[in-house]
Amino acid sequence: MLRLLLRTKARIRDAVKPAGEAAVGALTIGMLRSTRYFDPIKTANLFGRITKRIGPLFREDRIARANLTAAFPEKSPEEIGKILAGVWDNMGRIGAEFAHLDRIWDYDPANPEKPSNVEFSKRTAEIFDQLRDDGKPALIFASHLGNWEIPALAAVAHGLDAAVLYRPPNIAAADRAIKTIRAVSMGNLIAASPEAPVKLAHALSDGQHVAMLVDQWFGKGVEVDFFGRKTRANPTLARLLRQVDCPIHGVRVIRLPDHRFRIELSEEVKPARDANGKVDIQGTMQAVTSVLEGWIREYPEQWLWLHRRWR
Repeated sequence: MLRLLLRTKARIRDAVKPAGEAAVGALTIGMLRSTRYFDPIKTANLFGRITKRIGPLFREDRIARANLTAAFPEKSPEEIGKILAGVWDNMGRIGAEFAHLDRIWDYDPANPEKPSNVEFSKRTAEIFDQLRDDGKPALIFASHLGNWEIPALAAVAHGLDAAVLYRPPNIAAADRAIKTIRAVSMGNLIAASPEAPVKLAHALSDGQHVAMLVDQWFGKGVEVDFFGRKTRANPTLARLLRQVDCPIHGVRVIRLPDHRFRIELSEEVKPARDANGKVDIQGTMQAVTSVLEGWIREYPEQWLWLHRRWR
């Protein structure tokens, strides 16, 4: 009897799950499509206010507060609270901006004097032009800072041949909807999977520029120091460097007042090497992580503190 009940329960679950996932996928598609009909700036303001209001109701708020307290022990609870409010505001704005990804990058290289919501320094432009024109591959790392979707837009808009590693949602319908939006102007998208490292290595071998987010906990990763505490970083970037020797650069997008952004490319980050000149995986990921920490210390309210970076 017990076995029969368990089998019946499993069959009901298996029947209901696809329907539930389809509903969530349809809701995701509907929200993205409907958001596109509204003014992107007003919508970003609205979403920012909403997430600041409801964010503290979620368990992620407690996780973020604990992370911030550990990272900035010198800050008062009031200061931590102010940073956390900025985190939720940034999350809401990203949600609104995602629906307008194909419109958000408005810089016209043919008309640099035209007003734009995006700015970048002369040095960043020089590094970008070098990466685009030198005929060589490169590894580019990023973090969940500001609006982390924009760098891929900038790459494609300015002719950089890029392959972007991304983590697809668990729900297939939602993944298709999100991938459709990203594919408009984000180049070659490679979903995180067991086969992804091989595809990324092929992209580098073909002269493409491989970009990935590297700032989240990775259980099978290498140990690095982050804000004075040990954590684990995904070693994929350093392992790819062992296969295809190429430059490493970081990219970040900083949210500015008045609905504007600043994009910055770092100078080349030199990998760590052992006595034989072979890329040291742990040392290289520590060098990358140190760059990330410096970025986050500058703009802590714009980083995604909502996940458990330390375990």
